[in-house]
Parts: sequence; C-alpha cells; structure tokens
Amino acid sequence: MDDLRKTIESAWDDRSTLQNWEVKKAIREVVTLLDNGAIRVAEPGPDGAWTTHEWIKKAVLLYFSIQEMQTIEVGPFEYHDKIPLKTGFAQKGVRVVPQALARFGSFIERGAILMPSYINIGAWVGSGTMVDTWATVGSCAQIGRNVHLAGGVGIGGVLEPPQATPTIIEDECFIGSRCIVVEGVHVEREAVLGANVVLTRSTHIIDVTGSEPVRYKGRVPARSVVIPGTYTRQFPAGEYQVACALIIGQRQESTDKKVSLNEALREYQVAV
Repeated sequence: MDDLRKTIESAWDDRSTLQNWEVKKAIREVVTLLDNGAIRVAEPGPDGAWTTHEWIKKAVLLYFSIQEMQTIEVGPFEYHDKIPLKTGFAQKGVRVVPQALARFGSFIERGAILMPSYINIGAWVGSGTMVDTWATVGSCAQIGRNVHLAGGVGIGGVLEPPQATPTIIEDECFIGSRCIVVEGVHVEREAVLGANVVLTRSTHIIDVTGSEPVRYKGRVPARSVVIPGTYTRQFPAGEYQVACALIIGQRQESTDKKVSLNEALREYQVAV
C-alpha cells in the first residue's frame, strides 16, 4: 500500500507520468481496491474521529484522466462514459432493483438494498442500508450501516479538493425524503433528518431544545431529530427569513433501533 501511495502522489505532482503503464496500473489498482472495499476514502478511528485519505481521492481523480470513453450497453440501455458500471451484485449479496446504477469504484456492503438510485465512484454504503428511489450518493460519500436514505435524497460528492472531508452519514441514521446533505457535512450516528432538510457547510444547525439556542455548522450531533426551519437575517434591503435546520429533540438510545426511530418520528411529528 505504501508503494501505491508513493506512485499516486508522484503522478499527482507530475502528470506527464500518466503515460507510464506502471502508473496507470497503480491507479486502476487503487480504484479496484475501492470497488471491493479493501480501502476507503475516509474511515472512522477507534475514537470515532474520521480520517480522510487524500491520496486515494487523488487516485480517483487521476483515474478520470487515464480512462477512455467507451460505450456501455446494459440490455436495451446504452451509456457513453469513462467509468464502467459495478457488476456481480448477486455474488456480493446486494439487492439491486432495476434502474439502480452504481459506478465501478464504489463499494456496497453485503445486505444493502438499492432501489432505482445512483451511487458514484469512491462512495461506501454499509450493510442493511436502503438507498431509496431516486436517491443519489455522490463521489466518495460515506454512508453507514442500517441507514435509510428516503426517496429523492441527495448526498453530495466531495472529490475536490483532495484534502476535503467527504459527506458522511453514520450508522443507523434516517434521512427523510428530498433532504440534501452536501459539502462534507457530517451527520452523526442515529440522527433523524425530517423531509426537506438542506445541510451545507454554511447552514445554521440550531438546537432549540434548551432555554438558549446552540448553533452548529457542518455537523449534526448524534441522535438529533432535525426539521427544516428559518431564522431572521438583516440585509441592506431589510430583514428576510433564511433557511436553517432545527434540532427539536433527541432520539432515545435503545437496543431496538427500529422502535427508537418510530418513536422519534411519532413523538416529534417529523415528516418523512
């Protein structure tokens, strides 16, 4: 792995080496390792802190440079792209409903379910997770185990710059219909996002459960129950309402996560 990393870093600094067969082989090997889950763009450590592997993201970017356009035929459908589609779902133990697409270089763990949806290169999707209809998982996004990405959810890709942290949805989260989570926002484990919550790096995430508001940016604390909201902001032309996200409660810790989720949705009347 150290040799692969050195080759990738060297090719990143000197693009003329991309014509070298050994360099191309190394880049393709990294993407193959991503595809089979042997490596990840980002991963949690024992303390729960996430580490982003910049050199792996560089390999993904270089992969686009060395790949040639090709025609991809899937039954009556035809595509024209540089990146092949992921295959072998039966052997991988992944349920894939027709019109779900996953690019080569993404990893989908055994037991995941893909409704008609899209998974981009570099993404990691955990076991027991459902990527629901028309949901999209962007480049290098990390989706934990037993997550539900409801219909129309958009999880943004963060491929550039290479050092940027990807969008992360940790284990046991529920992301409601038409939610958008982009720009490397980190949703911690067991959080619930109600329908239409939009989270960017600049979105104010405001905990309103106490006597005073507590503000976050770029991170949703574990087990938070979140709904869309607005706050008043002064502009030269006057005061206007700006979109934000409101933490209105906490999902209770429970050994039965499904019961816990249902209770949270009912108690806080969260639209999903």
